[in-house]
Amino acid sequence: MTFKEKVADLLNKGLEEHPELFLVELSITGANKIMVTLDGDKGVTLQDCINISRAIEHNLDREEDDFSLEVASGGAASPLKLPRQYKKNIGRTLSVKTATEQIEAKITDANEDFVVLEWEAREPKKIGKGKETVQKRLELPYQDIKEAVVVIKF
Repeated sequence: MTFKEKVADLLNKGLEEHPELFLVELSITGANKIMVTLDGDKGVTLQDCINISRAIEHNLDREEDDFSLEVASGGAASPLKLPRQYKKNIGRTLSVKTATEQIEAKITDANEDFVVLEWEAREPKKIGKGKETVQKRLELPYQDIKEAVVVIKF
């Protein structure tokens, strides 16, 4: 088993013990620098990071492979990458970039294939001059999203 396979196996075992957490990204550089980014259905606490870190670190032998380990949460400004992240943010506002446009909209639903966005837009009236406010709704497949970030308002 390679070093990367060992780390991935230990990480998966640690996540099995904490089903509310999920992996966003795992990267291991050539110098054995392990970087784990987590998210959770109810957020990620410092203790969650410590638990996953220990699940990996305590089961690797530094004599066999020297390594450094960093376990962190994605952070509020990190782009969403997984359907599970979209699902946990239903009801919040997203800033979404596609190949053709930038949309700021509320997530009203999400599944494994697409996210449903709703927002208000000002468009020219169908009859007469001026603009009117219209409700927009879009089922956007994940593969069409270049970047999506939760908009934080104070």
